[in-house]
Amino acid sequence: MMKIKSSYKIYWSLILVLAISASISVYLPQGDILPMQELPTSKLNLAIINFFIMITIYGGLGFIGLKLSKKIGFADIWDKNIALKKKIIQPLFIGIGLGAFFIILDLILSNFHSLGALPHPPFPLSLFASITAGIGEEIIARLFFISFWVWLFSHIFFKKKYVKQTFWIVTIFSAILFTVMHIPSIFAVFNLESISDMPRILLIELFLLNGTLSIFAAYSFKKYGILTAIGIHFWADVVWHVIYGI
Repeated sequence: MMKIKSSYKIYWSLILVLAISASISVYLPQGDILPMQELPTSKLNLAIINFFIMITIYGGLGFIGLKLSKKIGFADIWDKNIALKKKIIQPLFIGIGLGAFFIILDLILSNFHSLGALPHPPFPLSLFASITAGIGEEIIARLFFISFWVWLFSHIFFKKKYVKQTFWIVTIFSAILFTVMHIPSIFAVFNLESISDMPRILLIELFLLNGTLSIFAAYSFKKYGILTAIGIHFWADVVWHVIYGI
């Protein structure tokens, strides 16, 4: 029997945690972060749907990204040659620093528009949301998106040239798209109908928050593996959504 590589074991363990967290979140109090809506089906059905979406779609795309990241020379998910402090301790402190930056930025910029501070999910949903976002968003926005486009351009089109330049260009696009992905939730939270209704300073804040996180996570992913990017995202969300949210 072929021995399963440890990196694959770690990866699918993360996907399982993601799927369980996304399923549990369905049953937790949602608070006032989104307008009250009638559920299209039962919570059990939604939990099951969430579970299989995370396993199949997120798991599948992330697995492709994991394979491609190795082809383009990015660090493995758990590289034994990288010191433990780089993989565990460093993401913790970077995440805490980013979370504190988010808080300060929101406290300052929320004074310049009428909508007020950005809302946060209630506890304990905020904790499970941090787990789901930390793993799920990094798998899609970094592990899959960056790996695929860097591989396509630098290895296929440019014949293994311009890897570093391609990485940073793709990282910038990843940061922009990552921010755009969060705009619909802001529309729902503040009951906005179009982009013209959103204060420009709030839009700038969204790009600063999500863009900064994206840059740190992308560089850490390339240098130390996707697990460190997940760590940065998770701890930033814990400070921002869980601790500050409470």
